[in-house]
Amino acid sequence: MGKKDKVVKAKIVGQGMPMGKVIALTLLANIIVLGVWYYVAFPALNIHNTSFWGTLIVVFTIDFLIVAAANSAGQTLTGMGFKQTARSFASNAVVLVIIDFILVMVVVIGSVLGAKIFRARSYSKLLTVDTRDFNEDVKESTTVTNIALMDTASAKIFGNREIGSLSDVVSQYEVESGYNQISLGGVPMKVSPLKYASFFKWMNNRNSGVPGYVKVNPVNSDAKYEKLNQGLKYVPSAFLNDNLMRHVQFKFPTKIISGHYFEIDEEGNPYFICPCLTAKIGLFNGMDVEGVIICDPITGDATYYKTGDIPNWVDHVYDGDLCARKYDWHGIYSGGFWNTVFSQTGCTKTTDDYGYIIIDDDVWMYTGVTSLNADNSNVGFVMINERTSEARYYVVSGAEEDSAMHSAEGAVQEKNYQASFPSLINVAGQPTYIMVLKDSGGLVKMYAMVNVEQYNIVATATSQSEVFKEYKKMLKSEGVKNTGEAAETIKVNATIADIQYIVNDGETTVYIKDTNHRVYSQSFAENEELITLSVGDYVTFELSEMSELTDTIISIKGFKVISRS
Repeated sequence: MGKKDKVVKAKIVGQGMPMGKVIALTLLANIIVLGVWYYVAFPALNIHNTSFWGTLIVVFTIDFLIVAAANSAGQTLTGMGFKQTARSFASNAVVLVIIDFILVMVVVIGSVLGAKIFRARSYSKLLTVDTRDFNEDVKESTTVTNIALMDTASAKIFGNREIGSLSDVVSQYEVESGYNQISLGGVPMKVSPLKYASFFKWMNNRNSGVPGYVKVNPVNSDAKYEKLNQGLKYVPSAFLNDNLMRHVQFKFPTKIISGHYFEIDEEGNPYFICPCLTAKIGLFNGMDVEGVIICDPITGDATYYKTGDIPNWVDHVYDGDLCARKYDWHGIYSGGFWNTVFSQTGCTKTTDDYGYIIIDDDVWMYTGVTSLNADNSNVGFVMINERTSEARYYVVSGAEEDSAMHSAEGAVQEKNYQASFPSLINVAGQPTYIMVLKDSGGLVKMYAMVNVEQYNIVATATSQSEVFKEYKKMLKSEGVKNTGEAAETIKVNATIADIQYIVNDGETTVYIKDTNHRVYSQSFAENEELITLSVGDYVTFELSEMSELTDTIISIKGFKVISRS
């Protein structure tokens, strides 16, 4: 090949390869790739978002590869008479490498600045925990109306059953699986919107929207479908611009949105609550709620509220997992990082699961607290307000929730029932676990109550009233005293018809029979005043609330003769 032919070939190879065009093509590729990626993934454009920095690193790495390839071509051209071409490409590649290195160092340094080994006490201070008295805060229960005994799995069964009876709904929609726990007028309620069954059913129904939502009462297992006058357009199951998260993120592109929770206000109006997070430690660590976006799924209107300005009807601001994680930071790192490695003095953590309780129309997450070595026993429990993040700790030692669940299941082992995660209540001043027992189909069959400190005390029954009655009987039979508030008393008038002193195993029990054929019994050792009573005496007995009043035998523990004639 002659010299002229080489020059011609070099011109052909070099055609379209000047640096200006390479830069232009690279920028165009960046715009297209980033645009598609942003629409599909819609990440938060926020310096506290690690994926934001990761994307920049990937983009500049790809740019470097493009320039490197062009540089290789430039070296070929230089060798064929195109001077300065390789040097020009190489200088741009160096710039991209420097930018990439800076981005990587930002991520590394930002992560190190928030590492627990350096900032352990900062993590522990993200949650303020107030130690409270159990009997003062947790009032004695005679029935449960403020605790969500039913878990989400059972709520799904009742919700699907309710929708299954609506032929016009079930053919196009399903119920979202993530039932959200809210307080509705001080009553626990699990709510979930319907969702499109598929992409094509969204296409067919997008103009009318999702027609309603399901409410399930986790106390009495009542499920109800609420049909709306106007359908929900912006929902998680929708596609393209109708997708809830894409819609909200585009409206607030710099907010780090942590999921979505369906709620209804006191008038039954539907909303989606979208908590927004920010880093409290370093550049990326200690993620905590800074506010919420409340979106009207019918109109698409969305408003951002800082944590101190959130409306009172909103319940789900701090997710249960986040609440548990914040307490773990507090319980584990209050003594510093090295304490967790060596002595572990005072280190505590939450147990594996949590439940909900309604207090003053707010939803509180409840979970047990155990030592760091997880020895199957609780040292206390914590309740955290899911709207305000207020945390209350109660020193209540005893069995952890799993042990109580196994005790309840063992009491009816022949039935193979499974216990739900329990809640803690106050019965006769005794910290007590209460839970439901479900069959293999997830339906509630029985109730169980287990004493926290003595988890061999287990009562089961088919109704709440019966399980309370049975549990109180067991407390009496085990000699467990009421450690709560002073019990209320009741008065009984009677004319004594007969008195008997029966000795059994060296203990004397006094039996008093009145003219209405009711028999009162009490240990003589507990009340020697009984010796002063005679047949024919008309007396007024004062009995404690724990006394068992029936038509036949009345235990007069706490006996006191108010009057006698």
